[in-house]
Amino acid sequence: MSEAQTLLLGLIAGGTIVLGLPMGKLRSPRPALAQFLNALAIGILLFLIWDVLSHAYEPLDTALGNLHDGKGGFGPVFGYGALFLAGIAVGLLSLVFYERWLSRARKKPRPFGPGTMTSGELSAIRTGIGGWSPARRLSLLIAVGIGLHNFGEGLAIGASAAAGAIGLATVLVIGFALHNATEGFGIVAPLAAEGDRPSWRFLLLMGFIGGGPTLIGTAVGRQFTSDAVSVIFLTLAAGSILYVVIQLLGVAFKSTRKDLLYYGVLLGLAAGFVTDMIVTAGGA
Repeated sequence: MSEAQTLLLGLIAGGTIVLGLPMGKLRSPRPALAQFLNALAIGILLFLIWDVLSHAYEPLDTALGNLHDGKGGFGPVFGYGALFLAGIAVGLLSLVFYERWLSRARKKPRPFGPGTMTSGELSAIRTGIGGWSPARRLSLLIAVGIGLHNFGEGLAIGASAAAGAIGLATVLVIGFALHNATEGFGIVAPLAAEGDRPSWRFLLLMGFIGGGPTLIGTAVGRQFTSDAVSVIFLTLAAGSILYVVIQLLGVAFKSTRKDLLYYGVLLGLAAGFVTDMIVTAGGA
């Protein structure tokens, strides 16, 4: 398979994330629907945490097996173990510190001149990520976490194509494409739940952040494979997605219909596992 064909597979796998993005254009859904959409996103993201951590743990599990069988030493175990824990910590805590910094920055007074605020000053306050609504900032965090996860998927596609496993690469693309369609919905769920109707430009930006790394990972995976790189990106993704899940749970627990939380989480988990079964059925 040529490099162009391999990159096309990565583009297809990552590009389907845009299929779920139009949900972000919903007009002020009913409270019950908003609560259900929030819970559905939680279910999808919980599956992604399980998915990325299970893949990230594989090199460490192999190192532990080699140590048990006398085929390896403690070095790989400690190395992969340190990468595994450090990646989760950085992915989770970096967002905690970022959110804290952002909250402080919003409270600081701006050094504008005296008198009535001008339209230019008001525009300056609203520009940048700090001026986004909480729902949009949460969508960005979800897109970043999913993008890190999709980079790992791209590595798998590129490595399979480079090894000549065309059938496996094709099945991976089909499975990941279905996966990414559900992930696109996870990105915009906070917007739909809050009735925040973003522009198509914003939605496409989120799609690029979430799906673009699949293509980059495919290009990298075709050239070389590295278990250490995979562990780093997957655990960073797990930590950042975990942060988002905690945020969404905080919203869910304030809702009036607690039963919708369980229905939505169950359906989101089912969607994640069913699409993953397609990849597993291909021997991945």
